[in-house]
Amino acid sequence: MKILVINGPNINMLGTREPGIYGGDTYSDLLNLVQTHCKARDVELETYQSNHEGDLVDKIQQAFGKVDGIVINPGAYTHTSIAILDAVKAVSIPTVEVHISKVEEREDFRQISYIRLACVKTITGKGIQGYTEAIDYLIEGRESK
Repeated sequence: MKILVINGPNINMLGTREPGIYGGDTYSDLLNLVQTHCKARDVELETYQSNHEGDLVDKIQQAFGKVDGIVINPGAYTHTSIAILDAVKAVSIPTVEVHISKVEEREDFRQISYIRLACVKTITGKGIQGYTEAIDYLIEGRESK
């Protein structure tokens, strides 16, 4: 099994960016966590981060026929990007939306998630551990087929 973990804008600034909301874990901590978790679960992992919407769309499209699942934290594009939604719909790869913070308890504009419409699950408010939960969900979904 191969999983692609995609992170959108400002996720590379974890640990620096609003630690009261996003915690003290760094982007490097996040990468180490998912790499260790996937290795223990015998899952091939690819990670990707970009601050540019089109690059995220390109990466999703490039995953077609190459990965079994996607974990995505689109960052602020969650609330604005129909292009990312359409890309996930186009490739039909099981996708889990992850947010480090509990977005449902934040500003009104954060209550809108376009990508959620194409996702099999959404995980919020579990810090970077939400990524491992998402990976496990995709593994279990594949194993139950």
